[in-house]
Amino acid sequence: MKIKELDKREITDSNKGLITAFSQFDNLLTELKKMELPEDIAFTINIEIEKINGVTDSDKMLRKQIRSSQTSIIKLIEKQLKLVTRNYYRNTWMVLGMAAFGIPLGAAYGSITGNMAFISIGLPIGMVLGMAIGAGMDKKALKEGRQLDIEIKN
Repeated sequence: MKIKELDKREITDSNKGLITAFSQFDNLLTELKKMELPEDIAFTINIEIEKINGVTDSDKMLRKQIRSSQTSIIKLIEKQLKLVTRNYYRNTWMVLGMAAFGIPLGAAYGSITGNMAFISIGLPIGMVLGMAIGAGMDKKALKEGRQLDIEIKN
């Protein structure tokens, strides 16, 4: 099954957020069209494209639908095909590092010094640890050919 085309729209230059979201989603579809996708995944992607093409309301509603569809497509291909975008793991593990490593390290340092104000010291340490772990996973995904040549920016 072929992936449908996204309807081209006239978007005013004043709405830069919508222009960015639209072009980013179009780039994602271009990357996915290069691949041989299973029927069920292509069908789901086409449903999301139809949702976007069906939005006739304001630019705000269109942008919201583009973001929603993009997120659901990325989650689908990550779960089903194990494909990820560039820096996917780095961005995910940055937050996990702050929560899983940073706060406990900061709490330990704060309790050792007797001043719990130092709990925030662990956050940047955890962030760096998480980014390092995620960058390693991104490198591994690239080596295995599981990485799409697009970076998703919110």
